[in-house]
Amino acid sequence: MEKTQVLIVGAGPAGLALAIELGRQGIQCNVVERNDRVGYAPRAKTTNVRTREHLRRWGIADRLRDRSPFGLNYPSDVIFATRLSRHLLARIENAFYCNPKKDPRYAEHAQWIPQYTLEDVLREYAETLPGVHIRFQHLLEDITQDEQGVTSRVRERRSGSLLEFRSDYVVGADGSRSRMREIIGARMEGVQTLSRNYNTVIHAPGFEQAHGMGRGIMYWMVNNELPALIAPMDSGDRLIFMPTYVPEGVTISPEEVPRQIFRATGLDLSYKVLSSDEWEASQLIADRYRDRRAFLIGDACHLHPPFGGYGMNMGVGDGVDLGWKMAAVLRGWGGPALLASYEIERRPVHKHVIDEAVANHALLGNQLRRDEIEDDSPAGERVRKEIGELITRVKPREFHALGVVKGYFYENSPILIRDGSTPPPMLWRHYQPSASPGCIAPHAWLEDGSSLYDHLGKGYTLLITDNVAATPDALQAAAEASGTPLSVLRAPQVLHDLYGASYALIRPDQHVAWRGNAIEDAAGLLERVCGRTGTAA
Repeated sequence: MEKTQVLIVGAGPAGLALAIELGRQGIQCNVVERNDRVGYAPRAKTTNVRTREHLRRWGIADRLRDRSPFGLNYPSDVIFATRLSRHLLARIENAFYCNPKKDPRYAEHAQWIPQYTLEDVLREYAETLPGVHIRFQHLLEDITQDEQGVTSRVRERRSGSLLEFRSDYVVGADGSRSRMREIIGARMEGVQTLSRNYNTVIHAPGFEQAHGMGRGIMYWMVNNELPALIAPMDSGDRLIFMPTYVPEGVTISPEEVPRQIFRATGLDLSYKVLSSDEWEASQLIADRYRDRRAFLIGDACHLHPPFGGYGMNMGVGDGVDLGWKMAAVLRGWGGPALLASYEIERRPVHKHVIDEAVANHALLGNQLRRDEIEDDSPAGERVRKEIGELITRVKPREFHALGVVKGYFYENSPILIRDGSTPPPMLWRHYQPSASPGCIAPHAWLEDGSSLYDHLGKGYTLLITDNVAATPDALQAAAEASGTPLSVLRAPQVLHDLYGASYALIRPDQHVAWRGNAIEDAAGLLERVCGRTGTAA
């Protein structure tokens, strides 16, 4: 039997993010993955600003930036047209905030990059951390829990041999068909099938030169014959193609795909299918994320349409949230309320983001098409103008949603200390930075060009925004006595208005845990935010 502190089931972005959070804190973890996770799978392509802020915190944002297949200045425009050979309808610029120009609201721009490349960067870094071990072609069969830990039985698929792991905790990051979810008896609630979809990764030599719509990261085809989207995915003329409407009972074979692309785009090129995937868009969330020492993260506990690029990024956020808390408990300074807070914090965020993704899914190419949309007539011009105006008004909800990406907050968490303030509403269109406890700490660029986030510690950071505020000796003494990692950062006075208080205590995941103008009960404050008081349910 092998011993490890944490067993992670699944080596996708969620599982790797969890392994990195644990490994950076010196926690031993084993990651087992049932597949090889290689090839051109048509998975996510948007690494959003929040995920890249985590990569910056881990010191690997530049590694992903350097792996960009198109270059950082490639325009992240989304182009809507009847077909690429016909009429332009609308163009949405800087989708997902991929423009590398500095923005005061975030530390890192987003990046349009294949998920498999992101996984490579995460995995390569995780494998450099002491105590992190990743094994592919290993399938979880079952677990047994007791008061001291978890025994997991894992099958090595090539040899058929059975391995047993003994760990303090086990985490299911094993995707939509999660075996861990099945084992702990969690049920997915919601709508199973919103639509049937078929994604294909293709090789299309000369695609960029074959049309006059200009460069972009997505092209939406809005017509009455075959509404679809096509998008560059990687270097070497590799693209992803997806009809936005597949009638019930219709099955698409790989042999049909080149003809479909021609019907959708009007471009007659030499298309070669590299991989394909038939899937259902769902609106599902698990009724619970935990059974004692077993947890669920990522697609194992929430599923929604991919429109908005939230799914993979939310999984990374899950791994971060659970990771720092689990590490704190295993290192002895975190209490049981930390682990209880994982589901309390993350599940409402998941529900909010799922609703946003479903709203985006409700207006695709097949909902936008109209009679006469391709007619070369005054009536056709009028219809195209109306559809273009509708796209410009409505579709930014999918592509300019910083309020969803960074504007969420943890409302009822037992490890936060409220100050009576009300966080800004979670609106897709507007992100209003706030230091109200539970929100992501407001970002700022400092005079030396560095990010405020660059100066936060790996544990808790007490940010002092008032030049005359005293250094809190009592808080530092309480942290030392309890083994709580605490850094003190004296920030420029100009941040006082941004944070609205002289002091702000920032968690390892960059959320604000507490703020105030005086620290009256230092020991009690740390007991609360470290989960050493409160419920462990």
